[in-house]
Amino acid sequence: MTTRQVSLDQVKSMVEKLCVRANTVMREDVRNALQKSLSEEEKDSVSSRMTDILIENAVLAEEGVMPLCQDTGIVNVFLEIGEKVLFEGEGLNDAVNEGVKKAYEDNFFRKSIVDDPLLRNNTGTNTPAVIHTDIVRGDAFKICIMPKGFGSENKGRIRMMNPTCTKEDIIAFCVDAVKDAGADACPPYIVGIGLGGTLETSAYMAKKTLLGSLDEENPKPHLAELEKKIKTKCNQLGIGVMGLGGKTTVLRVKVMEGATHIAGCPVAVNISCHALRSACGEL
Repeated sequence: MTTRQVSLDQVKSMVEKLCVRANTVMREDVRNALQKSLSEEEKDSVSSRMTDILIENAVLAEEGVMPLCQDTGIVNVFLEIGEKVLFEGEGLNDAVNEGVKKAYEDNFFRKSIVDDPLLRNNTGTNTPAVIHTDIVRGDAFKICIMPKGFGSENKGRIRMMNPTCTKEDIIAFCVDAVKDAGADACPPYIVGIGLGGTLETSAYMAKKTLLGSLDEENPKPHLAELEKKIKTKCNQLGIGVMGLGGKTTVLRVKVMEGATHIAGCPVAVNISCHALRSACGEL
């Protein structure tokens, strides 16, 4: 089998660059969604003005290489490693964490990670990152970075539903999660939903689906319909931009599904603020 070698120094450098980009440059699809809500959906003058400010903030952050948000989050790293990839050196996770550390130290991003949830000692480096690894076919190596602030992460929800649950039950649970979030996580939101799998994989899918483009429709018609129904009901809540009221509480709902057990139907909701910070690259 032909293999391809990847240097861990390259990994460290790529992670560093992606951390900076994710924290300072708003994704084009996210900015487009905000702009669309301003021109087509959100007519309320207060909400329109606030949306203008969010877009302006994104422009200033990119120009000045400054954080889109003061909470530069816990760094979620998604690695897709081709089965033909070999790494030069040892310690892939160490290389990832070194890249995160360098990005946060050199750019003076806020460091928010504590080493123990009870003792609460700050590590001072914003590491360790949360690293997810997926082995795929071929020789590609892809890295995606998602810094997740806890204003939004705290609003996540999981429910282990019965297999007899209806689509209406699922919709109601997801809409209630957005309602409970209220204005606390800086709407308008992008809502990721993991449907199926197990307790932990439903939460993983709910977060990973947020990496996908907001411009692409779900290829599965029944899921695309579910996304639209949840979005419609969420926008009827009237929470609006930054909680100031209006028609735009949610910019997009994205659903990822997976096989599950005959006796259950796990449903996870992961809420992102309007900025949805992420960046991807390949080596």
